[in-house]
Amino acid sequence: SCFLRHARSRNYASESEVCKLESVPLHFGDYHPLKPITVTESKTKKMNRKESTSSTSSSSSSSMMDPLSSVLDGTDPLSLFAAAADPGTATATMDGTRRKRDKDDSSAVGSDFEPWSSKRGEILARYTTTEKLSINLYMGSEKAKAATTGSAVSEKVRTRLEELDDLEEGSQKELLNLTQQDYMNRIEELNQSLKDAWSSDQKVKALKIVIQCSKLLSDTTVIQFYPSKFVLITDILDTFGKLVYERILSMCADNRGTLPDNFSPESVNDTAKETCLNWFFKIASIRELIPRFYVEAAILKCNKFLSKTGISECLPRLTSMIRGIGDPLVAVYARAYLCRVGMEVAPQLKESLNKNFFDFLLTFKQIHGDTVQNQLVGQCVEMPLYLTLYSPAIDWILQCIAYHAPEVLLTEMMERCKKLGNNALLLNSVMSAFRAEFIAARSMDFIAMIKECDESGFPKHLLFCSLGLNLALADPPENDRLQILNEAWKVITKLKNAQDYINCAEVWVEYTCRHFTKREVNTVLADVIKHMTPDRAFEDAYPQLQSIIQKVITYIYDFSLLFSVEKFLPFLDMFQKESVRVEVCKCIMESFIKHQQESTKDPVILNALLHICKTMHDSVNALTLEDEKRMLAALINGFIKMVSFGRDFEQQLSFCVEARSMFCNLEPVLVQLIHSVNQLAMETRKVMKGNHSRKTAAFVRACVAFCFITIPSLSSIFTRLNLYLHSGQVALANQCLSQADAFFKAAVSLVPEVPKMISVDGKMRPSDAFLLEFLCNFFSTLLVVPDHPEQGVLFLVRGLLNVIQDYTWEDNSDDKVRIYTNVLHLLSAMTQETFIYHVDKVDSNDALYGGDSKFLAEINKLCETVIAQILDHLKTLGKEETLKRQSQLALYFFNTIVAHGDLRNNKLNQLSVNLWNLAQKHGFADTKTMVKTLEYIKRRSQQPEMSHFTDLALRLPLQSRT
Repeated sequence: SCFLRHARSRNYASESEVCKLESVPLHFGDYHPLKPITVTESKTKKMNRKESTSSTSSSSSSSMMDPLSSVLDGTDPLSLFAAAADPGTATATMDGTRRKRDKDDSSAVGSDFEPWSSKRGEILARYTTTEKLSINLYMGSEKAKAATTGSAVSEKVRTRLEELDDLEEGSQKELLNLTQQDYMNRIEELNQSLKDAWSSDQKVKALKIVIQCSKLLSDTTVIQFYPSKFVLITDILDTFGKLVYERILSMCADNRGTLPDNFSPESVNDTAKETCLNWFFKIASIRELIPRFYVEAAILKCNKFLSKTGISECLPRLTSMIRGIGDPLVAVYARAYLCRVGMEVAPQLKESLNKNFFDFLLTFKQIHGDTVQNQLVGQCVEMPLYLTLYSPAIDWILQCIAYHAPEVLLTEMMERCKKLGNNALLLNSVMSAFRAEFIAARSMDFIAMIKECDESGFPKHLLFCSLGLNLALADPPENDRLQILNEAWKVITKLKNAQDYINCAEVWVEYTCRHFTKREVNTVLADVIKHMTPDRAFEDAYPQLQSIIQKVITYIYDFSLLFSVEKFLPFLDMFQKESVRVEVCKCIMESFIKHQQESTKDPVILNALLHICKTMHDSVNALTLEDEKRMLAALINGFIKMVSFGRDFEQQLSFCVEARSMFCNLEPVLVQLIHSVNQLAMETRKVMKGNHSRKTAAFVRACVAFCFITIPSLSSIFTRLNLYLHSGQVALANQCLSQADAFFKAAVSLVPEVPKMISVDGKMRPSDAFLLEFLCNFFSTLLVVPDHPEQGVLFLVRGLLNVIQDYTWEDNSDDKVRIYTNVLHLLSAMTQETFIYHVDKVDSNDALYGGDSKFLAEINKLCETVIAQILDHLKTLGKEETLKRQSQLALYFFNTIVAHGDLRNNKLNQLSVNLWNLAQKHGFADTKTMVKTLEYIKRRSQQPEMSHFTDLALRLPLQSRT
């Protein structure tokens, strides 16, 4: 009881002044931590230690430098280590890098060149087959294995020569009736066999594997799989080329280290040159043209070891070799491979690439010859399908030629294509490979050429697709834009096949959105609906329809304009598969949240987006993942935050009521609605400056009622507790006292339901810390809550204390005592004549009771009970294993008494000394903390009216650890 009767009377204003930080004027000439430091080293031997480490801060222009750069002095620390290890190599490497960079700028392929690797996956996915395939596998002979173990060099050489004679008659095994996946697995096995043979030094076996694989490229029995086969086999050839090049490069290494990237043939030693020549001679002895061509092309880069002009001499010869390949499809892929290798090793040698293409143009008429026609009849393949097999190869050849090519060359290519009959295939590749700006500028020319193409060959809609892709990247002349759209759409709208139609429409929607108004976009969307609705064709075209929506919302992100496009919502109705529908809704909502700058009350937008959000919400079921729920809730919340009816608060509340009924399954959305309604009540208070009229008072009570009936539907207990507290504070601020009491009572009655463990971010955690945090926050609010006239004194505080008393705390937890200590802070604040803070226009207990002695007596009784509980708990901690906890709690309670008690009272003074001694009794007190606490008490003793702290400090001994 001594505590409360002698609670220190506080003057909060003067205490606040004393606690303020001292302001010190700043002189800009002084040391500043972000300025670079200049360390000055003195040459004199005799000096004070203080002088030797002096650092002066430089206030020159260097102070603008980045401090990290100035420390590193512009060099990378790892490079410095390397330089320290070998100064010669470091210099050479840096020079080499610089030279390489200079060279790259002039000749190498830049990042704007789309590499082959990015096309590989697309080709494998597009050119598939269900027919059975066959493959000839090379089976390693016993001689090959024996050769590696031979001791005499001459024996090894003879064995290798015999193997080369036997190169193409080697043991082979034909595998028939393979599915496409089996075939791909076999090819992958061959790739691995090649690496294994190479690593076990069976170089001839490796060469045989590569030759066998190259031979497969002459086989066109399953013609529609040929592009994919080409991709798989050339992967093996690339591996082989890399292995040979690295092997020869490693032979060039000597004491000076490895060769730089731009080495000259003179710096290559004789052994490496001889090995390199040996490889070329082995390949020259291959009898069949196709394997000989491919294997030599694979090691084209090795010519760098022999002579400076090696590559430039080889490319024209290899180009001419292709003329000997009879099948036009096999020949065009051989040309593509040569271009691919050529771009990697010598991108500057464009003449050879051009010659390669012009050779192809000369043989172009072969495609329509009898041999090809007979082959297609035999395999039941239509001409349009056959022509699409050429696209990857011709596209690649043209991409290589068009890369950084002058306008004149591109125009010449276009003219040559015009002269050829049935040139749709070439035209398509030109549009795929040439720069989009070049194509867009000549759009009308291309449309005229497309019109002239023969319909029976390459499909016209594919040509319009290619043109549309270019126009999505570059703009055509303004005067031609509408005519281009009309010409293209005339062809597209006549397409009977729904899949062909939607593939074209998807491309041209972007052009329409980019250059035209909502009227044209609406017409296009209406046409898509008309084509895709019969026979539910839309079910097979969801990816394209999704893409169309994505493009529309990318270009029309003003949502009042978007929803005024009449056919936009009917277009959404085509997404009847729920998962796809939800994805589309998510895209629209993401776009809205990203682009909507100002809040909206447009009824068109609100109705449409409520419908879209409802679709997302209704997709939630028992199997929906938590992450998915979180994402959907975040999108819906983003929408709710953007809705504002301005000063029409009643309309805003009606919107929240409607939203609550629509989104009841997503808890984060209900939480957001509660916050929005609380905010609405506070905005009403702000508008009325706290003086509610009868109408606004009734409205605020309606807001409070909304929160009160929504909170119980939430499952997370701490969310409910915090919202009860928050909503109670809002009710109190709006002078709804009985409603505030109802929230606080609900919070008190909910505390016993708090479980021991709660889920936090998917992991189970003890709830004690969360409960402690909540209760401390609650106590702070209870200070200003006035007592109810019909309830007892401090009825809410008593109720909360009873709940805390009955709550089952963990055995090893001291949170109950920490809470009781915080209750003492609250009770101490309640005894003051004027409370530390108030709610505007609400009389707290300081005004209601006016320091009445009965009120103080009630507080005193509560206090006795609480202190008794704390001291009892400290006694129970007297066992050896809990002494550390006893020490910490004793010090915590001591600090409470020092901060809030009047220590002029002898009993209180003695209690504080006892607690101090108990904290140190068993050597568990932190000495630093005890010293700082004592220093604080001594400092306090110097303040007026605190002189009694001097005596207290003398009664507080500091005990050593021992």
